[in-house]
Amino acid sequence: MSNQTWTDILPEKVEELIQGGRGDVQLIDVRELDEYKEGHIPGVKLIPLSQLEVRHDEIDRGKDAVLICRSGGRSRQACEFLASHGHRKLQNMSGGMLSWKGEVVRD
Repeated sequence: MSNQTWTDILPEKVEELIQGGRGDVQLIDVRELDEYKEGHIPGVKLIPLSQLEVRHDEIDRGKDAVLICRSGGRSRQACEFLASHGHRKLQNMSGGMLSWKGEVVRD
């Protein structure tokens, strides 16, 4: 995949971004609502992969976006979809929430 327009990012690096107060990074959780309620990163925006086709314009193309799911598979699909729709500042959180060691909010 030589023209890949997104990269992987480790959960530890995502936590550093959050703790560093980098307000220019969007965190997008692409899991379904029930999974999201079981535990998500504080401040993350929920746009389930199943809704991404109709909601992708909610993601600011001018800002970096980190896509998050349970294990990294759906967020990879989300990166591919968004890249095909002109988004360029995309990162897939490797290992997803299964690898996340930071703060978690439950609804």
